[in-house]
Amino acid sequence: MAITIETIETPSLGDRSYLVHDGTVAFVVDPQRDIDRVLDLAREAGVEITHVFETHIHNDYVTGGFALAQATGAAYHVNADDPVSFERTPIRDGDVVEVSAAMPVRAVHTPGHTFTHLSYVLEGDEPVAFTGGSLLFGSTGRPDLLGPAHTDALVRHQHASAHRLAELPDETAVMPTHGFGSFCAATETSGDSSTIGHERQVNPALTQAEQDYVAQILAGLDAYPRYYVHMAPSNSAGPSPADLETPQRADKDELRRRLEAGEWLVDLRSRQMFAAGHVPGTLNMGADGQFVTYLGWLIPWGTPVTLLGDDVEQVAEAQRDMQRIGMDVPVAQATGRPEDWTDGELATIQRATFADLAQVRHHREVVVLDARRVPEHAKSHIEGAINIPIHDVLARLDEVPRAEVWVHCAGGYRASVVSSILAANGHHVVLVDDSYDENASKAGLPLVEG
Repeated sequence: MAITIETIETPSLGDRSYLVHDGTVAFVVDPQRDIDRVLDLAREAGVEITHVFETHIHNDYVTGGFALAQATGAAYHVNADDPVSFERTPIRDGDVVEVSAAMPVRAVHTPGHTFTHLSYVLEGDEPVAFTGGSLLFGSTGRPDLLGPAHTDALVRHQHASAHRLAELPDETAVMPTHGFGSFCAATETSGDSSTIGHERQVNPALTQAEQDYVAQILAGLDAYPRYYVHMAPSNSAGPSPADLETPQRADKDELRRRLEAGEWLVDLRSRQMFAAGHVPGTLNMGADGQFVTYLGWLIPWGTPVTLLGDDVEQVAEAQRDMQRIGMDVPVAQATGRPEDWTDGELATIQRATFADLAQVRHHREVVVLDARRVPEHAKSHIEGAINIPIHDVLARLDEVPRAEVWVHCAGGYRASVVSSILAANGHHVVLVDDSYDENASKAGLPLVEG
């Protein structure tokens, strides 16, 4: 009997979920909170979801596992050692769940991302390993999300777990949950598919001795989104499904009141449109980038959010993303153009290139603010640039000189977020909307290479 695996992508968070079926019954691995996508796929395939498997208590998103099990009556398999406050079907290392005769699923204890992490092996003629946050494509899940006291132990577990998975046949397909832009990956991942045989050849956890692997991973760990701290408690409590009801529409007066009250008005339009004209005090987190990652990372948790977008579809997708990380429904929304959102004058931000920056530096002194992460800056940066990573900018506003500030990142998205924050706080900013790798050196700017 043919087995079908449907991959459900969540590129905004860098994660994947999976619906696996034999034409009659199905199981799901690591569903996101917006379970309507899973239910729609099952409905289209004409299959019944009978089992839901959780690889671990997630730190980067609110699970849809509990809600999906409640909606379908499926058995909800969560590690027996995870301290959850809801009814689940406990599962342990070595347990085999007969989803159907064609779909036996074996649990494999693979600690490293968490202590209780499980991978699931779909056994048969074409075996598949659903590896969650354990073995990723060319990498592994990061081991530091439970706090520094556990990092050393977890990274060593991760190495051992990778070797345990490597005992599977070479042809076993590897299907991780993290690693497509997720900050849950310890290092950058590569490729869009893989097998155990391929990982044996390229994955540092399988090609390096334990001590070398441990040293490399520990040296490369960087900051991760602050909202992660809220995810495990929510997931341990059995979260509700996503609330996708459209928030109330705000008129100009309400938008002004919310802005004056210190709430966040987030403009979802592209950075180019935002720079050309926006409501003063609003923040640009474009829907064309990792909107929700940076919103969740930067915002004081619990601050009311109003979404401003081109159209209702853009707002609805952003709202869906917010629900995925446990942020309440936006308190309000407005669509259209910035002229529809205020009676006052619009603000603008000058956009420029690295060539423009090089030219300007010949004529006058300007501040260059590098909004990339610390390892990026250390690898290569413009001589004299101030490095304030995007996730630190709110806490370090007083370090930004009251001067003409040219803000750059790797490609422009993060620089636009930071530029909007600085502009909202009265700074004179210029957004360098350009590729650092392609054009900074070409422009003749003096670079410091790490």
